[in-house]
Amino acid sequence: MTSRRYTISEMSETSNISKKALRFYDKLGLISPRLRGSNNYRYYTHEDVLSVPPLKYYKQMGFRLEEIRAAFDADSTASLKALCSMFLSKMEDLRQEEEILRLRAESIHDWLELLHEAEMLLDNDTRQVSVKYVSPQLLLCHDEEFSLDIKSTIINMEFTNFVESLGNNIAGPVIVHFSSLADRLANVEQPIQVLQRPMRPCKAEHLQEFGGTLMASCYHIGPHETISDTYRKLQNWCAANSFATAPDSYERYVTDYWTTNNESLFVTEVLVQVHREDTAS
Repeated sequence: MTSRRYTISEMSETSNISKKALRFYDKLGLISPRLRGSNNYRYYTHEDVLSVPPLKYYKQMGFRLEEIRAAFDADSTASLKALCSMFLSKMEDLRQEEEILRLRAESIHDWLELLHEAEMLLDNDTRQVSVKYVSPQLLLCHDEEFSLDIKSTIINMEFTNFVESLGNNIAGPVIVHFSSLADRLANVEQPIQVLQRPMRPCKAEHLQEFGGTLMASCYHIGPHETISDTYRKLQNWCAANSFATAPDSYERYVTDYWTTNNESLFVTEVLVQVHREDTAS
């Protein structure tokens, strides 16, 4: 074994660790200079140099410095069980971190999709009525009373607390189910359901199916205060094309107060279940 000794500058160059970090490791008792020269300077040994690769490997695996120090102190056979326990605990920590990252990436993906949708609709000023099949999906559902404050309905503290009480997360657009299309047009209070996609499994009692049927769709661009114009356009189009409309409606918020305070960039999809009227005489 070599008897070479290293100053902190030489140790820093050899290990590719800054002198500041080496001093911090010394303070923690991770890597400390073992030799003291006649000039009272402290020197690192070759053994200290060899402790660097394990330290970096433990850091690569995500261990905290305190955990690494505990691992370095585990130098007896009896401590292998403690090391196994530490590694198993770290595996569980990493699984939890992986789940957190998955949820974050999924949330960002969904929001980005909504931004792309709104961007295309705004660029093309798309406000035509169409009929489409809406694929069924199970959404987290919370019953509320619409108090005519649409902003508080979309950025909804009550719904946020409900989601947190279930230990769940949500993604995708907020969808509000208005029990009465007529009351929505008249701008009066009514029972509603706030819907959004849950990111974790939850009990069936908290879920509501949305879609799975034919719906008339029309995008409303601009302030929510003028959304009745879009409803009337949709109703008139359905009547002219022999479609009967359901008594309730849905609003799917593509961009809204969550995204921007510029109401000219608000995009809301109005959806009403329809079926072809019997035209037989």
